Amino acid sequence: MKDGRMLSARFGRVDGHRLAVYEREGGYTALRKALGSMSPAEVREEVEKAGLRGRGGAGFPAGVKWGFVPKQAEQVYFFVNADESEPGTFKDRYLLDYDPHQTIEGSIISSYAVNAALCFIYIRGEFGWLIDRVNRAVDEAYAAGYLGRDILGSGYGLEMIVHKGAGAYICGEETGLINSVEGRKGQPNIKPPFPAVSGFLGQPTIVNNVETLASVPFIINDGFEAYRRFGTEKSPGTKLWSVSGPVKKPGVYEVPLGIPFREFFHDHLGGMVEGEKLKAVIVGGSSVPVLTADEIMDVDLDYESLAEAGTMLGSGGMIVIPESLGMVELIEVLMHFYWDESCGQCTPCREGTGWLHKIVKRMRRGEGVGGDIERLETICDGMAGLTICPLSDAAVMPMRSFVEKFRPEFEALIEKKAALVAASRWARGEPEKQTWPS
Repeated sequence: MKDGRMLSARFGRVDGHRLAVYEREGGYTALRKALGSMSPAEVREEVEKAGLRGRGGAGFPAGVKWGFVPKQAEQVYFFVNADESEPGTFKDRYLLDYDPHQTIEGSIISSYAVNAALCFIYIRGEFGWLIDRVNRAVDEAYAAGYLGRDILGSGYGLEMIVHKGAGAYICGEETGLINSVEGRKGQPNIKPPFPAVSGFLGQPTIVNNVETLASVPFIINDGFEAYRRFGTEKSPGTKLWSVSGPVKKPGVYEVPLGIPFREFFHDHLGGMVEGEKLKAVIVGGSSVPVLTADEIMDVDLDYESLAEAGTMLGSGGMIVIPESLGMVELIEVLMHFYWDESCGQCTPCREGTGWLHKIVKRMRRGEGVGGDIERLETICDGMAGLTICPLSDAAVMPMRSFVEKFRPEFEALIEKKAALVAASRWARGEPEKQTWPS
């Protein structure tokens, strides 16, 4: 690990994606150790002891998830979820662009841990250059004997396929992803059964996020205790944060989990650019509740602390919002995204996301009417927890928090409309209020 970074040491290097560089800096030694001296069960146990939690959003312990595969399973599949589509999130793209072999090595070790013989890397279709880069890295791994039959003379074999998605956000959900690879519509399935029991082609299947798997080589090489030296007791390790917005130094940062936001904001991001003031932060990607500037400043960046503050770590897509940006404008953009990306399978999501977007858009056009804010809240109540997958909730959580914490901005649009209507009536010589005969 270089400069305290286990995931991002090769970020920004022109040649960091090449096998020769990765091997020169210790690449694939973890694979040799796992295949040469550890059983699949020992690999699972090491990752479980490390406390590695899924970095795609849910935060479920990776080693525990692997243990759900039935022991008697004869055919197991492994999927690498690189369908990074959450607004504000771009750290997996960095991992695969600058250091694809780290994820490939972690995927091979993880596949070995569950006795999988076939591994798919599912990449969103818009990342054309990235698909080419990962394909070249996979070819290098095959040529070096890290993939294929009898890897490094261990008797274990693994085939790896890079699969191009079609750009659907919903395929970031693991069962939607599996359906997509099977050639069916990318829509989520009702669970249970969970993929670890019945997934791809009806067989046990594990789906893990890119960042999760990129952490595995360090754990195997250095041991779970070394990994736990970073982070907190319940949120061990380091985390990649994708930071966008008017801060002085936006980008992707690797820091230990549990770092105070105040320290991260000032020491790493450099604070706001000149002329801007912090208004709010969406910490974990667009699908989590927003925190105001006052709320976020004294919060630590780990799973438990963020949950206690009323939000989620999610995918680590941090969107910094300045005072100069209207919250209604921002939530309109987000609601349009969720409406456009809903797969349409569940009525509350298919209709609800559209209604949320239309009402907010109408308010921004100056056509909001009394009761619109209450309508937004009622629609959210009819969407939350009532669909097959979390996309509906992903729209509800930011919508609710925006209304709750920035209600005056919504009310101001309705009041502005009422004032304009009153002024128009006055100009036409009409009474301020319509009277009706008794």
